[in-house]
Amino acid sequence: MAEIDHIVLGARTLEEGAAFVERLLGVKPQAGGRHEGAGTHNMLLGLGPDCYLEVIAPDPAQPEPPHPRLFDLDDAATRTMLESEPRLLSWVARTPAMDAVMGRLGPRGGEIREMQRGDLHWRMAIPPQRQDMDNLIPALIEWKGERAGKRLRDSHFRLVGLEAEHPEAEQVHAALQERGLGEALLVKRGAHPRLIAKLRGPKGDDIALTSR
Repeated sequence: MAEIDHIVLGARTLEEGAAFVERLLGVKPQAGGRHEGAGTHNMLLGLGPDCYLEVIAPDPAQPEPPHPRLFDLDDAATRTMLESEPRLLSWVARTPAMDAVMGRLGPRGGEIREMQRGDLHWRMAIPPQRQDMDNLIPALIEWKGERAGKRLRDSHFRLVGLEAEHPEAEQVHAALQERGLGEALLVKRGAHPRLIAKLRGPKGDDIALTSR
């Protein structure tokens, strides 16, 4: 079984991403760190004990990584989009049984990578490019030890809904089902792929982050 671990906001720089979150929510994400060898670094905003918002951007202090950066950060269209403002890019689902899930998915599940940030360790499986249905099919994460979200201050915002729109909604739903995520994401048919994360603030105000 899998469940939502975190949502991912992409930015050209961490400074731009943090400023965007602070303008939108009135709270600044806290420092994360570098993903050594992956070419990225991040900041994080706690959304309760079981979920968080990750702000991710290319790390100019690292050399070009051997693999494309996560969440299509190297894609020309993504870079152009982020020149306008930071955007919701994707989401990540955690599982306690990565090997079992990947054994069922086979090559469609992608490649498992060992990753770390400081003393945090995890394994992540990223769907092959062009099989992620425009980032609507999440990367899977299996934490080794403590999860990142457990260390974060509570922003008192909560993720109250995650929705997707796609011209091939049935295929998106089928891919989620085989990952044990059929109930995690509300999928609707739409003219263009889009991810929508609905956040609720401490005063009951609702704010939406969207990928387009």
